[in-house]
Amino acid sequence: MRQKLIKANFKVIEKNFIKTKKIDFQIDAFNEFVIFTSKNAVKSVLKSDYSNSTKLKKIFCVGQKTKTFLEKKNFIVQECVNYAEELGSEIVKKYQNSSFTFFSGNIRKNTLPNLLNENNIKWNEVRVYETSLKSKKMKTEIEGILFFSPSAVESYLTKNKLKNQTCFCIGNTTAKALENRTKNIKIAAQPTVENAIEEVIKYYK
Repeated sequence: MRQKLIKANFKVIEKNFIKTKKIDFQIDAFNEFVIFTSKNAVKSVLKSDYSNSTKLKKIFCVGQKTKTFLEKKNFIVQECVNYAEELGSEIVKKYQNSSFTFFSGNIRKNTLPNLLNENNIKWNEVRVYETSLKSKKMKTEIEGILFFSPSAVESYLTKNKLKNQTCFCIGNTTAKALENRTKNIKIAAQPTVENAIEEVIKYYK
């Protein structure tokens, strides 16, 4: 992905502004379906004692990359959408009487939990990984910034200010984290790294 920008004659600086790590967890109740909203959660479950029992469940997930990764690891994906809000709407519409176990991280939006609670859908949450911020001061002058998560936005803004840079976001949730900081926001046509990079190339060319 990085090479695609370099081949298009962009100078690219790549920095990790967040760090994720697997944490130990226990499942007290395993419901009918399983929800994954990130690939990090899948990786954490795969490294746990619950990997095989989770593979017996049908999966609801957010993101095409997460779906591809799940299927590669022999999970059965029942539903896949681009955003947590869409997933909540799909569950409310078609699975009102079902129950769900949601594997999550320590930093997550309340969008999906709120939708499930408001519609009296049975669910439980199991925290399986942690995200921590790794902010650093950027000394190089930059024209455009690619953001791939709201956490990365938060981390970047801890030690850096936005001036006139154009911010390219992988999706609407990431863009929302920037809405009170800048008007210079471009959102990828589809929430994938590939589409975010295409947006950069299209904008500057």
